[in-house]
Amino acid sequence: MKAIVYTQYGSPDVLQVKEVKKPEPKENEILVRVRATSVNRTDCANLRAKPFIMRFTMGLFKPKKIIMGTEFAGDVVEVGDGVTSFGVGDKVFGFDDSVLSSYAEFLVFSASKGVSTMPEGFSYQQAGACIEGAHYAYNIINKVALKKGQKVMVNGASGGIGSATVQLLNYFGAQITGVCNTKNIELVKSLGAEKIIDYTIEDFTKDPEKYDYVFDTVGKSTFGKCKSLLKPGGVYISSELGPWSQNLFYSLISGIFGSLPGQAGKKVKFPYPPDIKRSVLLVKKLIEEGKFKSVIDRSYPLKEIAEAFRYVEKGQKTGNVSILV
Repeated sequence: MKAIVYTQYGSPDVLQVKEVKKPEPKENEILVRVRATSVNRTDCANLRAKPFIMRFTMGLFKPKKIIMGTEFAGDVVEVGDGVTSFGVGDKVFGFDDSVLSSYAEFLVFSASKGVSTMPEGFSYQQAGACIEGAHYAYNIINKVALKKGQKVMVNGASGGIGSATVQLLNYFGAQITGVCNTKNIELVKSLGAEKIIDYTIEDFTKDPEKYDYVFDTVGKSTFGKCKSLLKPGGVYISSELGPWSQNLFYSLISGIFGSLPGQAGKKVKFPYPPDIKRSVLLVKKLIEEGKFKSVIDRSYPLKEIAEAFRYVEKGQKTGNVSILV
């Protein structure tokens, strides 16, 4: 089968199209003919192994898994022993941020992990580029006790994680302020944001309104810059570690003392996301209810995946970038 292979960390130039052996499903695994996948921030981090701490699980000097890819949509073509939840011919989609090798014509995946049958009426392209952002979005939101009507600011509201965050917050009944660029204002409004701040015109950290929560889904701010936006007892969450991994440190201090000392009860939390299966099932439910959609910026064929990585690494994509296998 054809696959995108990398044997060293680096720029998109290290990616190569190669013929490799088709995998075989073991017990409790399914073999999937991949129809679509995506390139997202997780994949870009895996390509370069940054931050460096990733190398302790991915491979210290070179990648343990030479085929990348974290989400997929496709068809089940074979099932291993013990698989009862899926059958040959099922259309499925799934995600695994520890690398599931979806940049290939076929992959094997545990039937008990983050995979489900595809929502009715959803295309492979849509299904193969919707879970990563939604998973991280959900695991930002579920770190707080969100109540209907609370005010939330979402920085990066038009990105892969941000567009999913806005949709989920809208589903849960929050009052949403989305921060995005000029071209994406109407999109973010359509996803559920009531107020928009165009960061190309104004500094969102100077907004006089006070929020229960500030979610930075692109990791380009800090608690220090955003603390004035929070109400007393408010929570700041970023999708990134922050300078010198400060968000982990602040989250630890918030957990020990109940809040950050001298900050009027304000807290920082870090969205460690363990339960992928839960996220997949929630996304499927909301799609079927018409309350969630996949926002796709552009698509590339598998052979042009290096170009997709170059585009995503610019940090200017709207929603998700799809790869058609």
